[in-house]
Amino acid sequence: MPLTTSNSVLGKKNAKHLLRRACFHYSQEVLDAISIMTPLEALSFLENHQPNTWTEPYDPLPYDDPHGYWISSDYLPNTIPNQGRKRSLVAGWWWYNMINRNSIRDKVTFFLHTTFTTSKDDGTGASTYYFDHLKLLEFYSNGSLKELSKKITLDNAMLLYLDNTTNNANNPNENYAREFLELFTIGKGEQVGDGDYTNYTETDVQQAARIFSGFKTQLDRSIIDPDTNIPMGRTNINQHDSGDKQFSSAFNNYIVTGSESSEGMFEEINQLVDMVFSQEATALNYVKKIYRFFVKSEWSQETEDTVINDLAQELISTNFQISPIIKTLLTSTHFYDLNDENSNDEIIGSIIKSPLQLMSEMVSIFNIPMPNPNSNISGFYRFWHLFNHNNFLPMAGMGIYAPETVAGYPANYQSPNFDRQWFSSNTLLARYRLIECLISGRNKIANNALIGTELDSINFVELISSNPSDLYSLVSEIAELLYPNNIDYDRISYFVQLILSGYPSYYWYDSWQEYLTSNDDTVIRNRLDYLITSMANAAENQLM
Repeated sequence: MPLTTSNSVLGKKNAKHLLRRACFHYSQEVLDAISIMTPLEALSFLENHQPNTWTEPYDPLPYDDPHGYWISSDYLPNTIPNQGRKRSLVAGWWWYNMINRNSIRDKVTFFLHTTFTTSKDDGTGASTYYFDHLKLLEFYSNGSLKELSKKITLDNAMLLYLDNTTNNANNPNENYAREFLELFTIGKGEQVGDGDYTNYTETDVQQAARIFSGFKTQLDRSIIDPDTNIPMGRTNINQHDSGDKQFSSAFNNYIVTGSESSEGMFEEINQLVDMVFSQEATALNYVKKIYRFFVKSEWSQETEDTVINDLAQELISTNFQISPIIKTLLTSTHFYDLNDENSNDEIIGSIIKSPLQLMSEMVSIFNIPMPNPNSNISGFYRFWHLFNHNNFLPMAGMGIYAPETVAGYPANYQSPNFDRQWFSSNTLLARYRLIECLISGRNKIANNALIGTELDSINFVELISSNPSDLYSLVSEIAELLYPNNIDYDRISYFVQLILSGYPSYYWYDSWQEYLTSNDDTVIRNRLDYLITSMANAAENQLM
């Protein structure tokens, strides 16, 4: 049946669900605030995209120009050293700003990365290019997928990543054209013949490559796109294939008229995009990606026939604006499992968290103080670059903004496992030791080095609990904050017995009162650290 909007107050359970799917970050304060809102009110709150707290990434090693604020320096991007570290800091700049606000646009930006995929560590060129690339994705996180598909062609990072800067009239390179059709827009469909993939053919790839010929990187970032105010690549009409391009019957034998001017090159892209986006398969492909990312990796035929098809029509009617589609989906009764008679097709708690989601939630939920890069760049560098970027995230199976292929992260596209891809014998250790690292303030995954911050378990429970001396109440409150679904009394009792470790029930109350009286926190801190580690590593906390 078609999607209907839920007008009910969210409550804690649905508020948690929305925050996890719409953000990478949330706190007790935000959870309490939106739990008394309707879905539409909550979405309006999350659409308030606050300015960046950290305006420009800074490289602390070394301190002299252009190593510091290199993004705004006058040096040519390819002359600035230590590009790998600087690309990491660009990702860290994005993450720090994201973790300091609750904005759905940050989640959409990352979704766009999984759709228009590049890898910051493999062939995207200078770190400034990747900074511009993220700014472009952020710009269109509240814009049109159709317009982004035009702009991405002139993105310097994309021009390098998929080799289109080497695509010339006399020496064609089809790499970008192929991924533009297969991954960025319409999708293949079922193969029905030699070189025929239903939605397009090999001939269409070749013709698209001819349209994309002659677009080049611009080294000095001096060419600014008038619509986005973001640096872009350039045109070289002498290397553009100026002939007419005829597409296959998949596109009704459409002909794009060739051009012999830079303006005409852009018009050819506009015609190509209009042609591709006029196919209903393009809208369906985008909606399936949106559904898989925000809702669930698999769905029934009924959901396909109603929810997904209806959303595809809405996407077409809005000229491929992404925000209305996501709003329709995240405010629906379908999204919250309301009026759902099929208990085997639940959405809440159906997705395994990515390492990025897990780490970001742990930092925000447990109120872990994050070194401010504006005043303590060395501390932030230690946490982000040395611990997260270089150790936790890759060892947990997620090179941040660096998937292994242009298809993106396997969890977002590879059936039949999808998000179950995050769990393997190689990644479990990092996931389960993350909370140990945060509690101890040391890298327990690799070298035991300081990570730049640590979790204060006592401060955490005093902030979130109305009565921390009541162990059953405390466990219940932590569970309500951490887990997508409520846990029953037996599960609460299991965690209570862990913290008691064989002692009688009054042991915890007496220990808490002793702490309040003497300020000696040795006993309760040890027990709380153990409890939080156990609850954070429980199966329930791996889901969202």
